Amino acid sequence: MKKQEEFAGMKLDPRLMSAVSDLGFTKPTPVQSAAVAPAVAGRDVLGCAATGSGKTAAFVLPILQRLLGRGRGATRALVMVPTRELAAQVEEHARELAAHTDITVAAIFGGVAMGPQVNAFKRGVDIMVATPGRLLDHLGRAHGGLEALEVLVLDEADRMLDMGFLPEIRKIMAYLPKRPRQTFFFSATMPHAIVKLAGEMLRDPARVDVERRQAPAATVAQALYPVPQRAKVALLLELLRRRTVGNAIVFTRTKHRANRVAQKLERGGVSVARIHGNRSQKQRTEALAGFKAGRYQVLVATDILARGIDVEALEHVVNFDVPVTPDDYIHRVGRTGRAEATGDAYTFAAPEEQELIQAIERKVGKPIERRRLDDFNYSNGTEEPLELPLQERLARVRAERAEARRRSEARAERQANGAGPGANGSRGRGGSRGGKARGGGPRRRRYLKGAPAPE
Repeated sequence: MKKQEEFAGMKLDPRLMSAVSDLGFTKPTPVQSAAVAPAVAGRDVLGCAATGSGKTAAFVLPILQRLLGRGRGATRALVMVPTRELAAQVEEHARELAAHTDITVAAIFGGVAMGPQVNAFKRGVDIMVATPGRLLDHLGRAHGGLEALEVLVLDEADRMLDMGFLPEIRKIMAYLPKRPRQTFFFSATMPHAIVKLAGEMLRDPARVDVERRQAPAATVAQALYPVPQRAKVALLLELLRRRTVGNAIVFTRTKHRANRVAQKLERGGVSVARIHGNRSQKQRTEALAGFKAGRYQVLVATDILARGIDVEALEHVVNFDVPVTPDDYIHRVGRTGRAEATGDAYTFAAPEEQELIQAIERKVGKPIERRRLDDFNYSNGTEEPLELPLQERLARVRAERAEARRRSEARAERQANGAGPGANGSRGRGGSRGGKARGGGPRRRRYLKGAPAPE
């Protein structure tokens, strides 16, 4: 078959090739072509590739190939990812690729009951996909051993760094068996901290450097609507009413703005759901599933959804707020126009956001087309503010970051004094459990760069 011929030379078991065919893969992506063969041969892999490049199959297929024919009852592969949504998606894709085998997969993340996850540890599920916080919750307990681990994957490593997970990752590494293992390390960028971590974890890796996307795909039509902040909701409602926007993910800068925008769209008669870090895992899962199934026309989200999430046939991405960095713009816009499909990306830009637009245009190497909606009242001043004024908001963010740095320095000092994993009966921070840190108040993660954290 043509589909199998396209994957020839990867030395994959026929059962895996059947799954590849079932999924309709017509040819390997560049990262799959470069990574699968050395990974199947047993080498470590250091991959620099953008989200949406096919990385999941690039590490899942070699893992499945390695585990075929092995005994059950022990977890031999661990995949660490930064967000719950990505963990669920990787688990689902791994199950699809393992459909013709008896290999088992489980996801470990916060916001859901611990019981099924404890059972996954106890029965020794073959492949575990986990977020760092909830994984640490388990590793510090009697059931949470990974003594048989042979393969470790870090996916979206730079995103984990941005979300402040580096200390958790180092703690997790201390819990893992010390014998040699195969390691796959994937990151869209390679800042110094990531290069250092990769150097500690990998042994003579095969390097996979798929050119990082410097601009949205050619299949994405980009347009910019200059509009005052007060008229953004009205403009979005009008674009939806005129069917200029079909199904869409609408990105906002903060959780509060996501809530307010979703409420206003709902009052305007739009079927809408929302995803951000203050929503329960059940709410987040239902929102994404409902959007994929077509029950909601619009999904309002923070940047928690900007990476790694694949929505088939997504027609539009709307940047309700201009992304703080050009990379964030590329990640957001990359949710549409995937797998050679076409899509549209619209950005609403208020006058105070023009510097951000200029930085994005420098990054993508060309101006974004300006559009104006005919017969729309851009001077409409009835829209109440969605949140606090910018300067007050930034002051709060700076104060929260200063406090986060103080806590990080205090943790580092405690660790330097010998408080390693499990010291004094600690089970780790466990910050994915419903947003609460053990023994304290709400746990808050902050980005190391950019604007207020999207979660």
